[in-house]
Amino acid sequence: MTPIKELIQLGFPWQGFDPFIFTVHHVDHYPTGNDQLGPTEPLHGRNLGSDFSYQDGWSMYHGVVVPGFPQHPHRGFETVTVVRQGFVDHSDSLGATARYGEGDVQWLTTGSGIMHSEMFPLLEPDKENPLELFQIWLNLPPESKMVDAYFGMLWGEDIPDLSPAPGVSVSTIAGSYGNQTPPSPPPDSWASRADSDFAIWLIRLEPGAMWDLPPARPGTNRTLYTFIGDGIDIGGTKVAKDVGARVDPEVSVTLSNEGAPGEVLMLQGRPIDAPVFQLGPFVMNSAEELRQAVDDYHRTQFGGWPWSRPDPVHDRTEGRFALHADGTVEHRSRQGVN
Repeated sequence: MTPIKELIQLGFPWQGFDPFIFTVHHVDHYPTGNDQLGPTEPLHGRNLGSDFSYQDGWSMYHGVVVPGFPQHPHRGFETVTVVRQGFVDHSDSLGATARYGEGDVQWLTTGSGIMHSEMFPLLEPDKENPLELFQIWLNLPPESKMVDAYFGMLWGEDIPDLSPAPGVSVSTIAGSYGNQTPPSPPPDSWASRADSDFAIWLIRLEPGAMWDLPPARPGTNRTLYTFIGDGIDIGGTKVAKDVGARVDPEVSVTLSNEGAPGEVLMLQGRPIDAPVFQLGPFVMNSAEELRQAVDDYHRTQFGGWPWSRPDPVHDRTEGRFALHADGTVEHRSRQGVN
């Protein structure tokens, strides 16, 4: 019998299953960067401020000088931003700011409310600036909807990258595998609970590779999203690129690859089993809570905006770093930039 419960065609965004809301996969082939860290190519013909055109292989999104998402509010859930290529400049209403990328993960608990910006600086003036990232929206349980917002970083070099079988590698962003444990998620996250059976894994399979994905706990939601490769086989079923497979969590699932190198994003977790009411950047448990979120945002601006512009970016020479809300500063090497 096949372990696959359901196959889902991946659109924009990818469908999520409790405790996940959805996942966005951005792949942009940005050109060289100008002195303002925006694209050197003309922006004529783009709907600046809301450009999702993918014209010439890239979008400006809500940016008008630098691609990205200038200041905007959130409440009631978490964002997990996994940057595979390129860099993100983050700033928020807590006073935290960072530049991260090339394998780094930012984990933001929006809780009772936060304003933040996510800009994509084009750091290279002499060559293209490709960007690839996942942003995963993870729900918060009802009792944690109004916790204090929290900004956290999981640096790429601290995330275990394992090889459980020949030609197979597994990056465990969240959720242990064997005796390898990734950095801790934020304290109020559903992922921080021992009984959540939570995992975010990036699974890579070289041609001819095969691996048995171990079972999870009964009742867990487990989805495998194939985003690279057309030769991936999941439990005896060939799964094309841009297809998600919900699988039975209680059985081991054989993954194999008969084609070019392939990659799968696995999202797994015990359901929260609470009502989900979403209105744009707010995710709550009732329509009344959504109305309150909008009212609170208009009244308080979730702490205001301490930055001089809605789309802050750091200097081109700045490396990977994070300034946390408590004043703690982390610096990491400028990997990925020549």
